[in-house]
Amino acid sequence: MNPEKCVGSYHPKWFGLALQALVVLSKDCVRTCPSAELAKMLQSEATLLRRILSLLAKGGILETREGRDGGYRLRREPNSITLAEVFSVLQVADPLCSGIRETAGDHAFGQEMNAIFAEVTDEMDRAILDVLERYTIGQIAERAGSCASLNDE
Repeated sequence: MNPEKCVGSYHPKWFGLALQALVVLSKDCVRTCPSAELAKMLQSEATLLRRILSLLAKGGILETREGRDGGYRLRREPNSITLAEVFSVLQVADPLCSGIRETAGDHAFGQEMNAIFAEVTDEMDRAILDVLERYTIGQIAERAGSCASLNDE
């Protein structure tokens, strides 16, 4: 993660929606799925989900298919996609990071505090990625249950 990420990027909600969509797409019963169908399953807005899925496609996690059987599907095996990779592709903004850094003023003390905050938040970012690196979409999918639960309302 880079320090520029702290000044804004995508909302943390996007990460949760992305993970859920990837879990759905990782299921054996799902080959290719249109964004509208995914949005309905996740009870999300289709336009927002398409923006998220587009980033995942650009990041090499998903591929898109055109036509009658079109939609999104995983580009790789679910066990090879770490949560850290998804998080990094989405460049999720950290509200704590930006919130802390916004409190430091332009004066000498504020600049000193901003440097300290940068150090602390960089360490926090590394810790987050370390944790997310230990989990894969495949592992989460195993815990999430069967295809039958995907169609439950």
